[in-house]
Amino acid sequence: MPPSLAPTLMQMDVMGALSFGLINIILAFFFVDLFDTLGTLSALSSQAGYMKDGKLPKAEKALMSDSVATAVGAALGTSTVTSYVESASGIGLGGRTGFVSVVVAALFLLSIFFSPFVAAIPAYATAPALIIVGALMISAIKRIDLDDITESVPAFIALITIPLTYSIATGLQLGFIFYPLIKIIAGRSKEVHPIVYLLAIVFAARFVYIG
Repeated sequence: MPPSLAPTLMQMDVMGALSFGLINIILAFFFVDLFDTLGTLSALSSQAGYMKDGKLPKAEKALMSDSVATAVGAALGTSTVTSYVESASGIGLGGRTGFVSVVVAALFLLSIFFSPFVAAIPAYATAPALIIVGALMISAIKRIDLDDITESVPAFIALITIPLTYSIATGLQLGFIFYPLIKIIAGRSKEVHPIVYLLAIVFAARFVYIG
């Protein structure tokens, strides 16, 4: 039988979370979750061929389902329920519709009853699958305009930062910071949307704040 949820179900300290001292921590978790999700969705959508002119159609629905799952997962006391880059393995094998997610969810539900056996599998046993996922994800690099240094350098900084920091959010934030900076240096500041400038300032302030 699967382990009981009783020790973690609805065990939130809501009043403690509302204290002023935890605002910074809550914001940190918010930004990490938000940009990890944005980065994952963008990469997976690009691999699946859903991106149109650099935009993800119906992104608000994807973010809404992700946020609801995150909240429900927290109420259950589980680790964060969110989008994972491992989904690239399913996309690489031809998965393109929501039915794939339904089948995977059903299989996860069945796997609950085999949790003692799953727990016995060492973490390093998943390494080959993760290497394949990484190879599938890196295929999107061919869409970067390598002839335009103002586009390629920020992308390279984001790409190299993600594995070094083990954080998609950190890589995206540095990309957002260097993209407008390099555009300004190149005298092409008008090509950058005002929201990108705003995000760059916010992310730079965050890096300064956390040291």
